[in-house]
Amino acid sequence: MSRVSLATIESTGSNYLHHIKAGHFALDTDEPTQLGGQGVGPAPFDYYLASLAACTAITLRMYAQHKGWELGQFRAELELTRDDEGRMHVHRVLRSDQPLSDEQWQRLLEIVANTPVTKAMREGAVITSARGDAL
Repeated sequence: MSRVSLATIESTGSNYLHHIKAGHFALDTDEPTQLGGQGVGPAPFDYYLASLAACTAITLRMYAQHKGWELGQFRAELELTRDDEGRMHVHRVLRSDQPLSDEQWQRLLEIVANTPVTKAMREGAVITSARGDAL
């Protein structure tokens, strides 16, 4: 198998606040105060949506550039909800300040349905865990 990404996380001793290293970037994660956290960083599901939003914007920008389309100021708004059966649903709304045709929008919606992160979230991934050596 070839590595796609690598992330590590370390506790801080401050309830749910943790430091993440993703590639060479430093991020923090926490839970909202109503869930016992300090609310000083995005919660795990915030990062879940953010990764999908990032892949959405980057993929569509690449596609538009390839086609010679001007997306201008582009925005993707994502919302994560849970239905009565407990299933998660992500709704994504795309916006641009450029006058794109109905055909262009239809193609962008087809492309966004198949971004790499969209596929990974929709199809799932095999997740394994193992015990490591002491720190």
